[in-house]
Amino acid sequence: MNKHSSFLYPNIKNPIHWRVSEIILKQSSSHPNLKIIKFIDGPEWTYNDLKIKSLQKANILKKIGLKRGETVTVFIQDPKEFILYWIASNFLGLIFVALNTAIKGNGLSHQIQISQSKYIIVEDYFYHKVLGVTKEKKLEVIVFNCEDLSTEDLFNENEIKFGKLSDNVCAMFTSGTSGPSKGVMMPNAHCVLFAIGTIENYNLKHHHNFYISLPLFHANGLFMQLLACFMTGARAIIRNKFSASNWLNDIRKYRITHTNMLGAIAAFVVSQPPSKYDKDHELIMIGSAPLPSEPERIFRERFGVKDVLPLYGMTEVNIPIYGLKNEIGAGKCGKVYEKYFEVEIRDPDQDIPVEDGKVGEIMVRPKQPFGFMSGYMGMPDKTIESWRNFWFHTGDAGIREASGHFIFVDRIKDCIRRRGENISSYEVEQAFLEIPYITEAAAYAIPAEGGEGMEDEVMVSLMTNTDISINFEDLINTAKRNLAKFSVPKYLRIMKEFPKTQTGKIQKNKLREEGVTVDTWQNKNI
Repeated sequence: MNKHSSFLYPNIKNPIHWRVSEIILKQSSSHPNLKIIKFIDGPEWTYNDLKIKSLQKANILKKIGLKRGETVTVFIQDPKEFILYWIASNFLGLIFVALNTAIKGNGLSHQIQISQSKYIIVEDYFYHKVLGVTKEKKLEVIVFNCEDLSTEDLFNENEIKFGKLSDNVCAMFTSGTSGPSKGVMMPNAHCVLFAIGTIENYNLKHHHNFYISLPLFHANGLFMQLLACFMTGARAIIRNKFSASNWLNDIRKYRITHTNMLGAIAAFVVSQPPSKYDKDHELIMIGSAPLPSEPERIFRERFGVKDVLPLYGMTEVNIPIYGLKNEIGAGKCGKVYEKYFEVEIRDPDQDIPVEDGKVGEIMVRPKQPFGFMSGYMGMPDKTIESWRNFWFHTGDAGIREASGHFIFVDRIKDCIRRRGENISSYEVEQAFLEIPYITEAAAYAIPAEGGEGMEDEVMVSLMTNTDISINFEDLINTAKRNLAKFSVPKYLRIMKEFPKTQTGKIQKNKLREEGVTVDTWQNKNI
């Protein structure tokens, strides 16, 4: 027997036992003294610590009056509190609604209303912000400051009911880069399948150390990373908030072997100045979505990371596409995770398959029962709209190559149509990101002059790593080397900061709303 197999959740191959509460109890019973979490600048917990502290939180939730099947909403950044309330909610059979702590105002009130929780548990730092919104909007909800909720009494472990694969145990809201954010209802199997995807595609083992710096109120941090650690006995090293300047120090200090990134985080890390310690670490695996070619090259060459895997997924559909170990991603997403998913490129209007090499919409369906979301919370119309003709419509444009590799092109709504051509904003952005002093880029459509019915013009907003004076003509001429003539932007704008979601996605809808501003440069040659 492999020396690491005894730490692996024994029922990983039996979907009947894919239940978060059962996983925690089984692992804590089998390996009570195994150190499973290290909080940077904080404590270290064993499986037993995790169980006992979670049972204390479960007792709090029971005393509040929460009952099986009800929702409980949390507005917590601190991972120590967040993790315990998450597990406690699973112990009680509650639906754990995790809100992004960056949201505020109308966005926050919308998510609270959709969640339909009687109670919100809020970290002290955010308490007055949440309380103010609930009072202003006259929401019928009780807001608890989690610092005021404490007990040493334990919930009776024998009262824990594991429930079914189909039971919704979590809800997470989409980033809402366009339109109101949607609460994704996540069954047990869906949550656990995120973790299994990591375990199988990363070959995650007990002796590995997984660095988690993404927010836990999103599926990547909570399920792909933390739950994968719980199921394998790999040690989770958690930083409360991502820090580019501390990234390499953390990787080296804690002997990190695995980590996940988002595109923005990868850009921040590779923009750090080179160091003699860049290859002095034990990091062997990075998963990133998306993964442009240049950051991948830098991670492989400058940092010496053996495997840098692209991923494609959504909170709604899990991770149906993974890059392959020992294969260069080259800007692609990877191949279908065929054990659990089907993925096709189909015409977004007619829902029929398109030929390999042609752009269409990425559509997904699961092979595993309840391996997907069960629907959008309180939005049945949006659920029906996204799931039709037996396929989930991701809203993403993509290409399938004859080799079976998939390429993410863009959000369909972010595609720009100009002069009879569909332009990928992603490809335009990459042309500018090739320029050394450009750190971030956002390309988007601006209505062409002439009014309704006209096609788009291309606008690109940029951020730089220097305060040098920009020659826009030179900038355009450099970018043109990698752009088709019809893709060359008419408008350029230099910004100090982009509007972003908590996970680092640029909110292009806000840039579109601002349109052509007074500091926008216009290309007179178009």
